[in-house]
Amino acid sequence: MEYQLKIFTWHIHGSYLFYLSQGNYQIYIPVKPEKTEGYYGRGETFPFGNNVIEIPADEVKNHDFDCVLFQTNQNFLKDQYEILSPAQRELPKVYLEHDPPRQHPTDTKHIINEPDMTLVHVTHFNRLMWDNGQTPTVVIEHGVTEPEASYSGKLDRGIVVINNLPSRGRLLGLDVFMEVRKHIPIDLVGMGTGELGLGEVLHPELPQFISQYRFFFNPIRYTSLGLAICEAMMLGIPVVGLATTELATVIENGHSGYVHTDVNYLIEKMKLLINDAGHAATLGQAGRETALSKFDIKRFTHQWEQLFKKVANKQIIESLTD
Repeated sequence: MEYQLKIFTWHIHGSYLFYLSQGNYQIYIPVKPEKTEGYYGRGETFPFGNNVIEIPADEVKNHDFDCVLFQTNQNFLKDQYEILSPAQRELPKVYLEHDPPRQHPTDTKHIINEPDMTLVHVTHFNRLMWDNGQTPTVVIEHGVTEPEASYSGKLDRGIVVINNLPSRGRLLGLDVFMEVRKHIPIDLVGMGTGELGLGEVLHPELPQFISQYRFFFNPIRYTSLGLAICEAMMLGIPVVGLATTELATVIENGHSGYVHTDVNYLIEKMKLLINDAGHAATLGQAGRETALSKFDIKRFTHQWEQLFKKVANKQIIESLTD
């Protein structure tokens, strides 16, 4: 039987962890009764398989792993020293960076500056903008599974999927959303939407819910490529968004959606999509074809499997020869 690598990480982004768990390895995550950040355990939102295994945080030191995957500065600066043993802290390490730099778009030095670690970026834009120092970097673009739902676009409205938009302000495009809403019928779903939105729709139910909307709108100014965008494209919903960060390389204007830095231009295209359901469906199908090629879950998990095997090779050999 093929040996399955044992990867230790924290539960940071549930949807990313779900897609990561589609690979051929075991993922161990710590859990605390108080469910603080990174210590949620499996939770009840995502249909994780048996390869995602909870460990009480105070028992982590007693387990054997092949690799440690960090996902936040807190994981690296604090968490590892609280729950990992000295021997575990010497294991091969990978840092998964989910976001572009915040302090300065081009001159921010990444916290990891280690020639013996691997820094994984989720977009080419992120790798370009971070000062990665001496750390070897790779890009593993998103992968998402194909949904069971299919696009109908029967609602003459747009849909936005962002958690906590009211409290996250300009970065996530609150002002852009508010401006568009003056001209276009558009709904918002996500945690913490307050009076602006419809509230949270659980991830397993999201494809069916958003499939009814004519188009998907992404008002975010500065972020990684959101998994919600990838999921919408895989569903066949045409995407409209700001031509910033990685999205400008994913959507082909007028072919698979519309992207621009002029919000007024985007408003006019949204009006077009509302008035022409056939055009919306054509754009959505082209976007789905892009997603099937670009966000293939098998490619995604294969790249992670290969990376884990590469960095943990010495540890695997030791495990198999004990």
